[in-house]
Amino acid sequence: MHKHMALIGFVQAQNCSNYPGSWRHPLARQDFLTADYYQHIGKTLERGKFQLLFFDDRLALPDIYGADHSASIENGVRVVKMDPIPILATIGAVTSRIGLGGTLSTSYFEPFHVARQFSTLDHMTGGRAAWNVVTSLNDSEALNMGRAMPIAHDRRYDRADEFMDVVLGHWRAWDSDALVINRTTGQFADSSKVRRLEHHGKYFESHGTFTVPQTPQTHPVIIQAGQSGRGREFAVRWGELIFAIFPNLEFGKSAYQQMHDEAKAQNRDPNSLRIAPLIYPIVGQSKAEARDKAALIERLAKPIDALALLSEVLNFDFSRKNMDEAFTDAELADFGGLLAIRDRVVKLSGKKNPTVADFIEYSARGTIKEAPNFIGTAADIADGLEQWFRERACDGFVIGASHIPGTYEDFVTFVVPELQRRGLFHQDYAGPSLRENLGFSGYRSAATVRADT
Repeated sequence: MHKHMALIGFVQAQNCSNYPGSWRHPLARQDFLTADYYQHIGKTLERGKFQLLFFDDRLALPDIYGADHSASIENGVRVVKMDPIPILATIGAVTSRIGLGGTLSTSYFEPFHVARQFSTLDHMTGGRAAWNVVTSLNDSEALNMGRAMPIAHDRRYDRADEFMDVVLGHWRAWDSDALVINRTTGQFADSSKVRRLEHHGKYFESHGTFTVPQTPQTHPVIIQAGQSGRGREFAVRWGELIFAIFPNLEFGKSAYQQMHDEAKAQNRDPNSLRIAPLIYPIVGQSKAEARDKAALIERLAKPIDALALLSEVLNFDFSRKNMDEAFTDAELADFGGLLAIRDRVVKLSGKKNPTVADFIEYSARGTIKEAPNFIGTAADIADGLEQWFRERACDGFVIGASHIPGTYEDFVTFVVPELQRRGLFHQDYAGPSLRENLGFSGYRSAATVRADT
């Protein structure tokens, strides 16, 4: 078990936080198209000694509901989606220790492109980069990227396994001492310490010498969020920081143990990864003030938020069903996207064939109830986080924002000092690199591509 919990800021390059109603909050900043908006978040989280902020991303706005974008556009349901990588560079320019993570998909980018982009970011930030590995999940993303349809669920992961082999092959091309830069002898680098990649696979052919020398932390930290059976196998195989959504403590303890069991099955040390679930903290000077804040925040959600986001994440147009109409076996089997959400609704509802209303209720998509809420004073919230951490439901937390910048400012000002006082969170950064601050070593072990790929 790790001595200190990790704290991670969950950020989106869009008009709202992960909570789509956040832009409607009376204290939310509206200048989300400016560098200062994101730099302020970065500086705030670094003041709180957060190990990392990372950007979630998707390659399309939610336009599957009703086969049209109008409802999402009119209601601001995560419709602005900028490229997070340039934004990370702007944050890196005004911070010095906090890790900086971004999302790039294995479905529509090439391994060399991803390897070079994150290696460059790692150099430019002095060893603070992280790559959130995702497989794209719906028709809208496929169409935006010039494809007719998304890759099938399990095949996405088979392809992504090979993608990871190629990326890590590039990242291992240069030894740490390959650069010589001797003007007297005229030698720039030792070519015997730079290897050419010759990858011949089912999905990728990659031949050539990587163009970026080894980075300050050997390679960027790898983030992954798979929670379904195949997704969990992939996450544990490759991930170092595992992002999760656990609806409650008991579920979290069970899922945490399953991930550790999966690590052991893969002959991996479970302590070589850290599991961090999403939470929404709402801090008040008193319990009553916190409850009032929470009530205001919950009122910001609209039904369209849930319907648009369920359609997006499950790649199924929810407008085709009545609210109390059950999904058929065939429809449930035909869902794409994040199947962990489908499985969660089936489990929590106790129904083999849930209705649309069940999906809204038990997924809590589009609301702050999608993840556990910690509501109260700083001591109340610290009590809850301490219980989850000590009872081995997690190794840290991904802090979701009900509005920006208020959530982060309150958490840093009030909760972080309480966690530090209890010895649950570090007093300062261990070093300049994200890898050091998360307690990770260097290269992830090489993996062999699954035989069935």
